[in-house]
Amino acid sequence: MSGSMLFKNGRVVDPAQKLDQVQDLLVSDGVIVASGSELGDGAGAQVIDVEGKWLVPGLIDMHVHLREPGEEYKETIESGTAAAAAGGFTGVACMPNTNPVNDNGSITKFIVDRAGSCNARVYPVGAISTGLKGEKLAEFGEMKREGAVAVTDDGHPVEDSQLMRRSLEYAASHGMVVISHSEELTLSRDGAMNEGGLSTRMGLKGIPAVAESIMVQREIALSELTGARIHIAHVSTMQSVASIREAKKRGVLVTAETAPHYFSLTEDAVKGYDTNAKMNPPLRTENDRLAIIEGLQDGTLDAIATDHAPHSILEKEVEFNLAANGIAGLETSLSLGLALVKNGHLEVGRLIELMSYNPAQILGIAGGSLEVGVVADLTVIDPAKEFTFHASSSYSKGKNSPFDGWNMQGKAVMTLLGGRVTHDELTM
Repeated sequence: MSGSMLFKNGRVVDPAQKLDQVQDLLVSDGVIVASGSELGDGAGAQVIDVEGKWLVPGLIDMHVHLREPGEEYKETIESGTAAAAAGGFTGVACMPNTNPVNDNGSITKFIVDRAGSCNARVYPVGAISTGLKGEKLAEFGEMKREGAVAVTDDGHPVEDSQLMRRSLEYAASHGMVVISHSEELTLSRDGAMNEGGLSTRMGLKGIPAVAESIMVQREIALSELTGARIHIAHVSTMQSVASIREAKKRGVLVTAETAPHYFSLTEDAVKGYDTNAKMNPPLRTENDRLAIIEGLQDGTLDAIATDHAPHSILEKEVEFNLAANGIAGLETSLSLGLALVKNGHLEVGRLIELMSYNPAQILGIAGGSLEVGVVADLTVIDPAKEFTFHASSSYSKGKNSPFDGWNMQGKAVMTLLGGRVTHDELTM
């Protein structure tokens, strides 16, 4: 499908323009060329009636693991972006814990080159430290020149506070944001799930909530000290939400994300020793889950990011305490977010802000808007579409999902990347 496309009668939801109304949208030569209530027949364009559906800016996931280079048996850039497109995403920011680590310009360039013909824009995130070892800073400037948009040692906390301070200052000089994996290892080491009564009953070493929130407080303090931006990844606890909320009130340059599993599940999901529900940070309590939702409502949390972490059965079909952390999340994220809308927790515009506009703003990348003249990265959502998610039929190589078999409502039915259809359940 190419050329011009006229989307008729869609609910256009664009937080960048504070727009939420039924209208038409015309895409031609990969660009949004017109929007309004009466666009006629689009002068020969392919007309697609999207009545009852939403037209939103292409979703952007600022936290994914694409596993390439080095672990292509888990995921490739090609398979990961196919999963992204199926989930409604037009852009993904990929973490640096590849093999070799993305800690230099040549690896960054490799990722950018491999992503060139794929089904989503791929934004590499470089390592803070060489080899993710937390000992010396990687070459931020070199990675930025090749396309890196941020830096993180995701999967590993930067334990050395002086190194973290330097990373904030160094990143700020390059106009980049530092993304923090907030974990105090002396409290969390060898833990397999949330610390509490359930972990005791299951005989598993627990990870206390404070292992996250202590480090969140350190990052806030270092951001305050340096005046540099800090972004907190995968927030899972009530205490972290409270600390970020207070920091924002003081004007600290902190942003934060959470993942769909933290507002959709609790530690109860690990009952039966289900390794698909094992992740880091771990699933927490119902009070934490409700605090996460409140943080999404009031602006404390700025983004919903999947932390898409595909694994093979080699890493997951083992004893619980030996299993790898993480879930494959690109194809369930939007539906889980839409459940918050259906349940009255979020307005539609706020969800799109969390999943498109804000990630683009935080990373300093294009996207997150349907303004006339911008590249046509757009997602068509059918909020009424009911389906059962089967991990076995997902586009990702990773089938490790705690949502396997869930009945869901609301789905991306078409995804456009620069006007090119990358996923289509609408006209097929």
